[in-house]
Amino acid sequence: MKLERLISMIYMLLNHEILSASALAEKYNVSQRTIYRDIEAICAAGIPVVSYQGVNGGYGIMEEYKMDKSLLGSHDVNSIVTLLRSMSDIFEDEKAEETIHKLQSVYQAGKPSMSLDIGSWRPYNETLRELKDAITKQLVLQFEYVSAKGERVKRFVEPVLLDYKYDSWYLHAFCRVRSGYREFKLPRILSLVVTGEHFHPRQHDPKPANPYDHRKKYSDNDKNVIDVRLRFSSACMARALDFFVVADKQFNDDGSLEILLKKQSTDLSKWLLPILLSFGDGAVVMGPPEVRNAVQAKLQKMMDNYREV
Repeated sequence: MKLERLISMIYMLLNHEILSASALAEKYNVSQRTIYRDIEAICAAGIPVVSYQGVNGGYGIMEEYKMDKSLLGSHDVNSIVTLLRSMSDIFEDEKAEETIHKLQSVYQAGKPSMSLDIGSWRPYNETLRELKDAITKQLVLQFEYVSAKGERVKRFVEPVLLDYKYDSWYLHAFCRVRSGYREFKLPRILSLVVTGEHFHPRQHDPKPANPYDHRKKYSDNDKNVIDVRLRFSSACMARALDFFVVADKQFNDDGSLEILLKKQSTDLSKWLLPILLSFGDGAVVMGPPEVRNAVQAKLQKMMDNYREV
């Protein structure tokens, strides 16, 4: 078929320096006149095919249009294709699919050694597509946002980019309510409305500091840090390893797991206590006493809440 021949010719020209009309005619078992018409069709499609005169002349694609193969190896191509495929699945991006086909055709990459899925639940993927479209078209967004304090606040924002980190999607945007750049976690965005109002990109777009970054450096003499030792039952071991990646670990003969968290801030209420309570009776704080007391106080408050019902 003509379309298949044209596509094949394009990739042939991309992969070779110069090909004569006679060589192309022989390969595709057509006349040279047919090749001339095909070249005209390829040029009409916007691909710059150049005719070279002389003994070794023929047809080739303009060098500026080609990608230098020395820039990428098979490992690089596989990594790019893996990322693009995940993006195209989330955002239903046809251009990403076209790029994948081009890379796989021009570069003879081997079998992929990894797979990447950075999507989320289907309703979130639909929201991601709405947000991406609003960013591209520079449209103001309106939504309610649930803050870390549990407050529902109406926000009007100028979206800048989507950021994936810590297994979650974030929207980076200029908040007109706060008159500054903020990050909004996707699951906390409620009642999203894409308005018809266009905005002009601001001159400065500083990315805000990550409020969830706990990698503060503490000295051994800092009085505000403690070492916390935790023990998890064998049934909870897998989840414990998921949560506490950077920690000293000890596997006991009874199947339990002990984890030592070094140089932790004494203010553990914001992150550690909720995690520990999610393990139920499968987690125990071995020390220090102040952390054990904090867990007991939290459990007592939970019991009091049930007594009041």
